[in-house]
Amino acid sequence: MFWAYILRCADGSYYTGHTDNLEMRIGQHQAGECAGYTVTCRPLELIWSQDYPTREEALSAERQIKGWCRKKKEAMMRGDWAEVSRLAQSKSAHPSTSSGRTDLLLSSSQKNRR
Repeated sequence: MFWAYILRCADGSYYTGHTDNLEMRIGQHQAGECAGYTVTCRPLELIWSQDYPTREEALSAERQIKGWCRKKKEAMMRGDWAEVSRLAQSKSAHPSTSSGRTDLLLSSSQKNRR
């Protein structure tokens, strides 16, 4: 069994990850044993998790969720799938910089300098 999960950090931000041992991984995050973002954001609270049959599926879910805006993550955690869908459709009009489509966010003068 594998898990995708979301932690709420002390500063209110979210951290998304995946693991094959959820309880142990949360303990590692709480103890500061996971190098990276959560080391400076403790204490942490597990606010969402979902089990998956394979590591690939858990990793895919993690990557998908990491690309979502905060509102979409919160809608998913509430189980508000209509809102998740609405936010997914509105994303096409306003791509994030993580989508790789930063060219859509540049002004015409910036595009000409490329």
